[in-house]
Amino acid sequence: MNKSANAVAQPSPAPGLRNVTFSKDWITRPLFGAALALITVAAVLGGAEYLAILAVVVGISAAREWHRMVTSRVYGRDFVITSATIIVTVISELIWPRSAVSWLAIAAGMTLSAGMARSRGERVIWQGAGAAYLCIPIVALLLLRGAPHGAMIIIALFIGVWMTDTGALIVGNLIGGARLWPSLSPNKTWAGTLGGVAAAAAAEAGFVTLLGGHALDGVILGSGIAVIAHCGDLFESWVKRVFQRKDSGSMIPGHGGVLDRIDSTLAAAPCLAVLVLVAGINPLFGTQA
Repeated sequence: MNKSANAVAQPSPAPGLRNVTFSKDWITRPLFGAALALITVAAVLGGAEYLAILAVVVGISAAREWHRMVTSRVYGRDFVITSATIIVTVISELIWPRSAVSWLAIAAGMTLSAGMARSRGERVIWQGAGAAYLCIPIVALLLLRGAPHGAMIIIALFIGVWMTDTGALIVGNLIGGARLWPSLSPNKTWAGTLGGVAAAAAAEAGFVTLLGGHALDGVILGSGIAVIAHCGDLFESWVKRVFQRKDSGSMIPGHGGVLDRIDSTLAAAPCLAVLVLVAGINPLFGTQA
């Protein structure tokens, strides 16, 4: 292969700030982002019931996008099954917290969705995976809410996720440069990825310090959440590439679909729950939240 062909095959660097043009997303994205953040924090502080209601609303909206993405049907029976699974799982976790009932509900929802896909000759794994992909993080959040200082732990989780997204967006646009994974997510750069980690680390350092802890512990927490958040974002990008979708939806102005907004949380919440509830690690490092 000659040199000119190699040059064409290489992905070009992201342009950076000088070539960024004004977009209405500059206004809608922060406005809707702030509104969603306030609603989320209010639900977390309000108690498990409010968090559960928010989880059901967001989960069903995400289920619609998931099944439309993997089947091209907007409101098919698969969507109904996954939505019902979300509702049953949340109710089960509220009534019988830390029991096997919610996990049995998830397994049943996965089995029903997969069975229906098989009867239609569709992709069994993708159909069944929707219930697990959405319900497991919901259970993780509800379990964390019931842990000691659970509200502050979940707020710390969301701070890390939100700052990862914000830092990656700002630094990626300012610096541009080498792309992280062009074939998977052409808009993501190494600069943006590292910027997201740095922003999450700085924000968590401030949050943990505010709660009476040490800034260095917050840096560790924020960095860990940011890495998992990036992985969750890349996973959803991979799914969209598999099904040749640019965005999961357009429900949230400036942000795209619901799945585009929560993909990082879907990865980070179960990981944090395992650390807290299984490994016994206090992510606030002993602070008196």
